[in-house]
This record gives sequence, structure tokens and C-alpha cells, in this order.
Amino acid sequence: MGSGPAAGSVRARYLVYFQYLGTDFNGVAAVRGAQRAVGVQNYLEEAAERLKSVVPVKFVISSRTDAGVHALSNAAHLDVQRRSGQPPFSPEVLTQALNTHLKHPAIRVLQAFRVHSNFHARYAATSRTYLYRLATGCPRPDQLSVFERNRCWALRADYLDVAAMQEAAQHLLGTHDFSAFQSAGSPSTSSVRTLRRASVSPDSGSPFVLPQESRLQFWTLEFESQSFLYRQVRRMTAILVAVGLGALTPTEVKVILESRNPLGRPQTRVAPAHGLFLKSVLYGGLGDLAGNPACAQQEASIQGAERPRVSRKTSGGRPVA
Repeated sequence: MGSGPAAGSVRARYLVYFQYLGTDFNGVAAVRGAQRAVGVQNYLEEAAERLKSVVPVKFVISSRTDAGVHALSNAAHLDVQRRSGQPPFSPEVLTQALNTHLKHPAIRVLQAFRVHSNFHARYAATSRTYLYRLATGCPRPDQLSVFERNRCWALRADYLDVAAMQEAAQHLLGTHDFSAFQSAGSPSTSSVRTLRRASVSPDSGSPFVLPQESRLQFWTLEFESQSFLYRQVRRMTAILVAVGLGALTPTEVKVILESRNPLGRPQTRVAPAHGLFLKSVLYGGLGDLAGNPACAQQEASIQGAERPRVSRKTSGGRPVA
């Protein structure tokens, strides 16, 4: 016979999608102890205390972003164990309860789904996409709209050679050893990654730019892979911007990649955190649940034991962005 408060209670595991503006946070991961810094996870777990779970709720984050980095849609799994006789929360009730009790306005829970008890939000992810926003034509910081500050990298230059950036990005596509684009402190045992997408395109424009500010132009870089090395996206962005400004050629990017040397002068540049957004995290068979409401019809299959399977470990505990 079991004993203790958990005896007879039922544990339910959920996949939760959430978004945040990263400006006020020391990254997404919780900061433990008496430090003044705080992570998005601290607020999520504080809100989850109101669920009255028999066992304290811990969020296992899919993609650990650095201080200042934003997320349109990150993901995590969590277990909620209600007292004996109480049914599990429905995903809708869980989402509403977390949002009701969140104490920071820059965090929002998007959706929740019941998943199998062996589902792992980090290791089961099959795709992660990051986007990076650039603004050109901004010689001084005060020339950028207050609504765009901390949401893009404002460049002094009026012009970027986008064709050269696109050519350079092609050298990064595919499976490579990305050691040259990895910052020190990465816990990854392998620096080999497969970059499925690396694009540079004009942004449709910011709604916060006034007509007299037409010199400002916005650009978006997007990168997709199953997983990334620590600060890989920001270092690739910095290199592509250097190409766009004429400081490097596309061929030199290929040479840097093949050097596998993270300490070479060009590749030590790191784009600012505040221009980076985690756009999506996908799981095999699930689709982008938070970004595509039609995928909600798959909820019944998510609850089945067949999927999602737990894939091999793809990244360590440090932020990768």
C-alpha cells in the first residue's frame, strides 16, 4: 500500500507553449537562490504553485534562451499531480489558470496539451526556428522608434548587400561541424549540426515607423535546425551582417566554417541578444500546435502511447541562443 500525500493521486504530463519578451529576464531558465536576476521559468513555476499539485510543478524547457532573447513560441513539459479523487486539469483550464496567476505582463501561455508520461520537451523536439530582426538606416539609437527598441539590432549603415548575405548563408546550409560558431561554455558533446534553413529577406516593415522615418528598413534572418550550439544563431547572424556591410566575402564565411576555430577574430562577433526571437519548436506528429490551431485536432493522438517518442539528447543545459 502506498503512503504519503501522493498515494492514490494521478500524475498528468502536459506540453505547454508560451511566449515572452526577454528584455526583463536573465534568460528563460529559472534563477535559483537569492540573486536579484530572474528567469521566465521562475514566473511560470510561481504561477503553477496555485495549481495545488501534490508534487511541486517544475517546467522542463525545450529551448533555453539567453538574457534579452525573446520567444514567439517556446515550449516546456510539466507534471501536475492532483490529490486523490480529483481528475486531471483539462489543457484549457491549465492554460487559463497559468495565465491568471502569472505575475509578469511580458509572459503569456499560449496553449497546453496532454502528452504521454515519457514525453520530453527538449529531447523530443524535431525542429527549432529562430528569427533575427535587423534595422538599417539608424545612425543614432534615438532614431529608432521606442516601440522597436530591444526588438531589433539597429545598424548605422543605410545599405546591406543582401545578395551577398544570401550567398554566404548557402555555405552554412547542410550538415557541418559548427565549432567556429560556438561560444565557450557549451555543454554539447558534438558540434555537428544540420542547418535546414538560413534565409535573409526584407521585412514587411514595422507598423511603428512614421512616414518621415522612411530611411529605416527592416530585415529578417531565419535559421532552422533540430538543435543549435550555444550562441550559434547570434554568431552566424553577426558573420552574415559583416558580409552585408562588406567586411567579409561569402567565400570567407565558407573558410571560417571549415576552420572549426571559434577563436578567430571574425567569428568571435556575437549579434546582440535583443534582436533574436525563438519562432517555433516542432515535434514529430504534432506540428506547430501553438502557431496552427488546426493542429489542435491532433490532441487525441498526442495522448496516445505511440507518439511523441523521446528522441536522443540534442542539446545540453546551457542556453543555445
